[in-house]
Amino acid sequence: MNRIKDYEDLKKDIVKWLADYYWMQSGNIKGFVVGVSGGIDSAVVSTLCAETGLPTYAVTMPLHSKEENTELSEAHAYGLVPKYPNVTMVNVDLTRTYDTMMTWVDDTFTGNELANANTKSRLRMTTLYQIAGATGCIVVGTGNKVEDYGIGFYTKYGDGGVDIAPIADLYKTEVWELGEFLGIDERICNAKPTDGLWDDGRNDEDQIGASYEQLEEAMEHGTGPAVDILEKFNRQNKHKMEPIPTFKL
Repeated sequence: MNRIKDYEDLKKDIVKWLADYYWMQSGNIKGFVVGVSGGIDSAVVSTLCAETGLPTYAVTMPLHSKEENTELSEAHAYGLVPKYPNVTMVNVDLTRTYDTMMTWVDDTFTGNELANANTKSRLRMTTLYQIAGATGCIVVGTGNKVEDYGIGFYTKYGDGGVDIAPIADLYKTEVWELGEFLGIDERICNAKPTDGLWDDGRNDEDQIGASYEQLEEAMEHGTGPAVDILEKFNRQNKHKMEPIPTFKL
């Protein structure tokens, strides 16, 4: 899926949108905080934030991470610093924090792999908001259109906990194209998408059962082999994408 005719214009539009949001807050925010995972989405978002010229914190958060993911996230974050004087790279290794927490939680509550993976994501969210709170910044989301509005492929109050979402209306294939235009490291552009939360190294396609291209076709046209998968994930993850149910007097 590619609806974009000019990636230079797209880059300018998103950078302006971010900067306009910053200035519209009348001094209430002082910059951006972005978690950098080693994937294309966070690489693109952190670069766009850097392009604004406003204070940007690129945060790497290894947590039992695969060596290649750690290498790519650190390479990208460190690479932004000499190119953009407004960027500060922050590394917070959360492995010991996670291990300590799981040690203190009763074994009854640590046997579910999905719950454990979501806890990793929520520790990262907490870290980003700690940095944002200490610096007066906002947390910038890195979710794309399929993840945020199609299948709800994110952790509630984890990577779904953000203040602003600059690429949530872009399909994954469009994010890839924008990344190539921005000159993102080829290793990141070519890496299989993964949330990096699983010990067995499973990637997004392994978890979802369809490719992003197939999911995009299903979202945009209602056709292709992933229609049933899209509808299934959308139904089961609807609670993430709708307002919290609230009792009304």
